Amino acid sequence: MKRTSLGRRIAGGLGTTVLWLVISLCLVVAIVPRFLDARYYRGPVSAHFDGTRFFNPDGDDDAVAAPKPGQSRPNFLLRYILGNDGRPKWPDRVAIHPVAPPARVEGDAMVATWVGHATVLVQTQGLNILTDPVWSRTVGPLDIGPARVAEPGIAFDKLPKIDVVLISHDHYDHMDLTTLKRLWDRDHPTIVTSLGNDSVIGQAGVRASARDWGGVVPIKPGVDVVVTRNHHWGSRWASDRNRALWSSFVVKLPGGNLFFAGDTGAGDLKWADEAARYGPVRLALIPIGAFRFMPGQMAAGSHIGPIDAAEVYRRLGASSGIGVHWGTFRLSYEGYDTPPRLLAAVTQTAGLRGFGTVPLGVPTTIAPYRAPVPLPPIVRDEMVARLPAAARALP
Repeated sequence: MKRTSLGRRIAGGLGTTVLWLVISLCLVVAIVPRFLDARYYRGPVSAHFDGTRFFNPDGDDDAVAAPKPGQSRPNFLLRYILGNDGRPKWPDRVAIHPVAPPARVEGDAMVATWVGHATVLVQTQGLNILTDPVWSRTVGPLDIGPARVAEPGIAFDKLPKIDVVLISHDHYDHMDLTTLKRLWDRDHPTIVTSLGNDSVIGQAGVRASARDWGGVVPIKPGVDVVVTRNHHWGSRWASDRNRALWSSFVVKLPGGNLFFAGDTGAGDLKWADEAARYGPVRLALIPIGAFRFMPGQMAAGSHIGPIDAAEVYRRLGASSGIGVHWGTFRLSYEGYDTPPRLLAAVTQTAGLRGFGTVPLGVPTTIAPYRAPVPLPPIVRDEMVARLPAAARALP
């Protein structure tokens, strides 16, 4: 009798605990998102801002992925988050052999050093320009998220004084507030971003200049940063979706422009044409990874793969390009070295020159601008059919 009574009390206690957990979860779901939501920007309605949230004028298709036939979306997302979706294995650690960059590069000479993911140090005209700087070990809220498989290509204490920082949007793998605070306290660089992101960056006690697409931030005579359109979305938490704008950038330079695509899907691809109108593109930094969320996928709604990246490069009329946004944080399904291998196959098949990848932490001299040979558009489905079987079979 006593055992039965004890069992009932235990069961009752467990039941009460579960009930409170369910109630607490419901309260969290109901209250926390509203608490975490924030108005990062207030301004007039525009072709990409409805007065409350930003949107892509060429249409929004930014779902992470679609589930396989017969699989529910919650099950698909859970398997994706846990890495239990059959994805190819990545290395736990990637060795790098960094070379210290110069303190400055004067005149029209240009040197680029890939630090990892979308972070690149570009040195020219006596300026040190840094794109989407991330030195943190993980990317995600509360230090929870994908972890590095490769250390930064430049140790922070080896980084030369930074003059200009470009921040494309507010996702954690592109806007690292800890790194921005370190840079601000050390160098006080000019930080350029798009509307609303200055509010997020300001939470770290850091000042940024925010512009709408088409806005300009002068750096020095002959050098301006233009905030340009791309195709993406933004959020720090699920509830603040698209409260801040995303962008690419054109840095107008006397020796030929620098283009940084930020993080982007293809959309209508006309944003690359728009960027090209600001003048010859000497160096284009274009994402090539995190494009596959199921076997065989060649692009996601908000991420381009090597095929679309090659078309962006062609539309820009760039003479040199570096593929970034791969091989640092595992964000998607494709194999570790699939992006550079697929890019090499695509550029060879299309006849493109000057667009490839570079080793982490190795300063690369960028050749002077030279107008490329005109080539026909690269259409994704047609390119897939033309690729060698080995390239199509990359995991």
